[in-house]
Amino acid sequence: MTTLANFTANLGDGRQQPLADYLGQVVLIVNTASECGYTRQYAGLQELQQALAARGFTVLGFPCNQFGGQEPGSAEQIAAFCHSKFSIDFPLFDKGDVNGAAASPLWHWLTGAANGHPHPVKWNFTKFLIDRKGRLVKRYEPAAEPHELLPDIEVLLNAAA
Repeated sequence: MTTLANFTANLGDGRQQPLADYLGQVVLIVNTASECGYTRQYAGLQELQQALAARGFTVLGFPCNQFGGQEPGSAEQIAAFCHSKFSIDFPLFDKGDVNGAAASPLWHWLTGAANGHPHPVKWNFTKFLIDRKGRLVKRYEPAAEPHELLPDIEVLLNAAA
């Protein structure tokens, strides 16, 4: 069975990050953009990160420029924006595609039929909730505000690993 542990991704600074390092945690994967109407959700994502990190939760941000060119900056510019405007301390990965041939294997898995979510990402701030065993549990479309995910996150945090 494919899980989050089967993938690696490049962090914004270019270092390769095995996503297996997040096994044992509840993970929220989000495709992000700095110039989107949903960019304000960074604040809510950071609030979840701060409130729940000690319990084994983390947000993973994946900047993407596929939707309206709303993430035009370099990795350094994206990180600077996120840190200065929202005090983000969760990992930000390298900018990349989430749909199509150039999408990474991670994104093909997240949007694939095997996980019950066989449709492409529609817009920035689509969210994917992963359990402690690295399994995709739920997908949320961009309009879902971070605080609305809290009940589902709590269920996973309270479940035995």
